[in-house]
Amino acid sequence: MAGTSRKAAAFALLVGRWRCRPEPQKRSSRRTRKRPPRGGGPKALKSCESEGLVSCTRSLHPLPASSSSTGAIRPFPELEPSFAHSGGLGRRPRFVKNMGVLRPGLCPGLSEEIVQLLRGRRIKTVADLAAANLEEVSQTSGLSYKALVALRRVLLAQFSAFPLNGADLYEELKTSTAILSTGIGSLDKLLDAGLYTGEMTEIVGGPGSGKTQVCLCVAANVAHSLQQNVLYVDSNGGMTASRLLQLLQARTQDEEKQAGALQRIQVVHAFDIYQMLDMLQDLRGTMAQQATASSGSVKVVIVDSVTAVVAPLLGGQQREGLALMMQLARELKILARDLGVAVVVTNHLTRDRDSRRFKPALGRSWSFVPSTRILLDVIKGTGTLSSGQRTVCLTKSPRQPTGLQEVIDIGTLGTEEQNPELPAKQT
Repeated sequence: MAGTSRKAAAFALLVGRWRCRPEPQKRSSRRTRKRPPRGGGPKALKSCESEGLVSCTRSLHPLPASSSSTGAIRPFPELEPSFAHSGGLGRRPRFVKNMGVLRPGLCPGLSEEIVQLLRGRRIKTVADLAAANLEEVSQTSGLSYKALVALRRVLLAQFSAFPLNGADLYEELKTSTAILSTGIGSLDKLLDAGLYTGEMTEIVGGPGSGKTQVCLCVAANVAHSLQQNVLYVDSNGGMTASRLLQLLQARTQDEEKQAGALQRIQVVHAFDIYQMLDMLQDLRGTMAQQATASSGSVKVVIVDSVTAVVAPLLGGQQREGLALMMQLARELKILARDLGVAVVVTNHLTRDRDSRRFKPALGRSWSFVPSTRILLDVIKGTGTLSSGQRTVCLTKSPRQPTGLQEVIDIGTLGTEEQNPELPAKQT
């Protein structure tokens, strides 16, 4: 009996110790880990916010601990002043949000009032309008259902790809392409009569080779002789109004014509790639409105130089520099192809690491962007930059054989010696 009571007491003691033992912590696993609910909507967003997360449609960054504890929502990064106005690569550029965004002038009939009404119904992009129920949008916004259907058809035709045969493409090319003279006879000969709309021409050369002088001569000739508008994008501060006026005075002595030509040349300063991308997108919207109104639009866009805004982004740990460079190339090609503009850009020379020879900057990826590339160089016999004599070599062209060379004198650009046919045209 005593042995039985002892066993019972020992068993009770063990049971008491086991009950008093702290419970082991459960190891987190993928099955027990709490996940945000699938799908979108307010419920999913509210659940994500309660867990200290923000949906990818609101921000690409995790919410700070201090904000998640109070339930505060961080504003959109692209709308924060620090992101919109500060420099550096840490910000989100505005042009990322403008791809396919509904804005006035994007297509005929899309006014500011319609854009604001659609934004009030959370329709901000072309994809949103294509997926929206137009009957509900018409009832809630007060817009005409027929107008919404017509607007969607125009946008789908503009942003969708339709197959075309080679004959149609060739006929469209012949009717939409124009050849603009540069005002330099030898350069026009090298470029097969001049600059072609719908294409990008790149002028490559070292410091002091005359790239800016050629660009100013092109701007002066197009504005005065061809009576067309020019947009000159200056990114390195090399554009001087006195030299531009000197080139115009060499063409005409009439001050009214000089003033008219100067008014047709618009100058924009863009010293970083974000300013340049925003400016080009604004230009695209403005030109679309001008095309709708059948008014005079820009015919030549000159970027001097593209290297000044792209080169600081390449190399090192700045991985998004290549993406920004290709985005700039895309914007320039859209201007050239879709809006019938002749684009002229300048590029610098850099030395190759292996061969130690000079080559165009911005690497191999950029070499496929321009349709035509010419190289400006000092004549070896002179050996000095002050002589004015330059050789122009054609290194890339869709029409002419590469390797052709011509000689120009940047000191006499725009004069009668450089353009002997000019007086005959003015009389």
